[in-house]
Amino acid sequence: MFTGLVEATGTVIALEFRGEQARLILEIPFAAELALGDSVAINGCCLTVAAVSPQGIAFDLLAQTLRVTSLGALHAGSLVNLERALQVGERFGGHFVLGHVDATGSITRLEAHGQDHCFEVALPPAIHRLCIDKGSLAVDGISLTIAELTPTAAVFWITPHTWQETHLHTARVGQPVNLEADMLAKHVDHLLAARLEP
Repeated sequence: MFTGLVEATGTVIALEFRGEQARLILEIPFAAELALGDSVAINGCCLTVAAVSPQGIAFDLLAQTLRVTSLGALHAGSLVNLERALQVGERFGGHFVLGHVDATGSITRLEAHGQDHCFEVALPPAIHRLCIDKGSLAVDGISLTIAELTPTAAVFWITPHTWQETHLHTARVGQPVNLEADMLAKHVDHLLAARLEP
């Protein structure tokens, strides 16, 4: 379980493809605090620490992960958002984020407005139907509030803190991003669909 409040950013050392799978190796600021089996959300995708070494922290990417997320597009030098799993008793900001990516979208607008930035992401229909104005959406692991929901996209306003403390300051229009819809919206949608089935 995560909150969508990015703890730090890390840098990709390598993405090694191994048939249909891959191994992602990262330079992580809190590497000394990680152990085998720990969960870390990387751009919103919950991954398990597979190896710890002075050369970096390694995570194994399954074929399913590569299909559903944007992690396969990373390369050496890419900046990624990081968040360790929530500990019981900590303050809970953001919203409930599981680290289970539902789909990918793409950045369609990224404009500076004074100190803030307008950030727009095109949404697949299956994600769009789960979104509401002022609702929450995890974008590359960042808990964001939807400022405006257009027929095909979500618009967000990014504060200077979020801009600097996440990978957004390196993002570009056209870049794919991982999306996780609000957990409560997914449950309600599933329950209503089951009740409405003939």
